[in-house]
Amino acid sequence: MNIGIAFDLKADFLSQKPADAPDDLFEEYDSVGTVDAIQRALESRGHTVSRLGGGRRFLARMLEAAPALVFNISEGHGSRSREAHVPAVCEMLGVPCTHSDPLTMAVTLDKAMAKRVVASAGVPTPRFVVLEELRDMERVELPFPLFAKPLFEGSSMGIRKRSRIEDRAQLRERAGQLLHDYAEPVLIEEFCGGAEFTVGLLGNGERSRVIAAMEVEPLLVPRTEFVYSLEVKRNPDWADEIAYNVPPKRPRAEVERIEKVALDAYRALGCRDIARIDVRCDTAGDPKFIECNPLPGIAPGWSDLAILWERIGKSYDELVLAVLDEACARARLP
Repeated sequence: MNIGIAFDLKADFLSQKPADAPDDLFEEYDSVGTVDAIQRALESRGHTVSRLGGGRRFLARMLEAAPALVFNISEGHGSRSREAHVPAVCEMLGVPCTHSDPLTMAVTLDKAMAKRVVASAGVPTPRFVVLEELRDMERVELPFPLFAKPLFEGSSMGIRKRSRIEDRAQLRERAGQLLHDYAEPVLIEEFCGGAEFTVGLLGNGERSRVIAAMEVEPLLVPRTEFVYSLEVKRNPDWADEIAYNVPPKRPRAEVERIEKVALDAYRALGCRDIARIDVRCDTAGDPKFIECNPLPGIAPGWSDLAILWERIGKSYDELVLAVLDEACARARLP
């Protein structure tokens, strides 16, 4: 089968970076190494692979000679619905693609929208407020500590150790910085001070299932203060700061509650093929939906999902091919 890979490279955008932009502005985009690894995995099964890129280049190549299926890791660019760009083109042209459809991609990138959807399905999530402007501060009536992050970014963009907020002065400073840096609304939510997990899921409809839950255990600070921040993820000595526990070092009944929150959210949001869902417990130990990534990073040896997959004893190629198999079964491709 001829498979095209849709992707956006960080290198494609670096020349557009304003001088005063935050250093994580293009954090969610991929490297050539990730595209290479996906291509090798697909070719290992005998498929012919073409590189479609993203944006206008992707559109032009799809109109010129569309493949039988698109393997999508494209983050898009320029709007809160950017992750919906590639699947929308595929849907319009009648070409199947991996991962979720445009509606799910758009809803989940807007963290408040995602929280409203899962809450309507009975999935617990921290209470929140969306700040459009700093003068909206009086609308924040949630108890401290709080957590602040950009409303529609991924890859921990804007999430730093100082994202945990203790008082109104800190809230004003952090919210103001985020509004300036990312030029988009800010999500303010209750901070969950319990254990943190990321859950990998595969499948479609009734066949949706949990791959595994991975606990992100802080080693240097108490859980009540821990932020799984960009500083932690970028630290080359990250193993000094955190431990990735697969399975979590928790009673099975507790892990099952966490997995249920993730699976219920996956289904409520209409995810397809694969997703990664972040869950964090409050100080009482009750798990809460934090956010969903239906286009999770799969950079070998670095992305959370790739690490989780490795910890359950499976190869990187098996991860890529598992996504492909789910998409092919859903689209009824050979």
